[in-house]
Amino acid sequence: MGTRGRAIIEELGIKIEDLIMMLNKAFADEWLAYYQYWLGAKVAVGMPKEAVVTELLEHAADELRHAGMLADRILQLGGTPLLEPKEWYDFTNCGYEKPEDFDVRVLLKQNIKGEQCAIDVYKKIIDYTKDKDPVTYDMALQIMTDEIEHEEDLEAIKDDIEKMFAK
Repeated sequence: MGTRGRAIIEELGIKIEDLIMMLNKAFADEWLAYYQYWLGAKVAVGMPKEAVVTELLEHAADELRHAGMLADRILQLGGTPLLEPKEWYDFTNCGYEKPEDFDVRVLLKQNIKGEQCAIDVYKKIIDYTKDKDPVTYDMALQIMTDEIEHEEDLEAIKDDIEKMFAK
């Protein structure tokens, strides 16, 4: 990021170091979410496994894309993305829920919980950057939109499964 851009953002009340920390925490969340989705798709069992696996793999790809967007913005702001995967646990907002029950219904619940946390994280970034840092604001809004879509997709599949078993 250019000196002028950084100065404007700081003049508008953004502490760059605080913003980089928020973005690194979200970066950690995205990597852990990617892995949780990817692994869940590998170990999933139960009906309708194929539909759930397809959705989990699509979401995993989105989470990986989000991590790339965050890394790029952190670098643009003059920061460094977390360099060690073990740091993800120290910085995560949302944590990582290891799949111990591979039933698709359990995996869906775990991932819905993760998406709800992610939505809250991006809402905070949006609130912090609104009218102060349009680049980060737009990125966070785009990611939050994806996370809301993910939650809605997972809820719809979960509801379909519940209806299927209720018959």
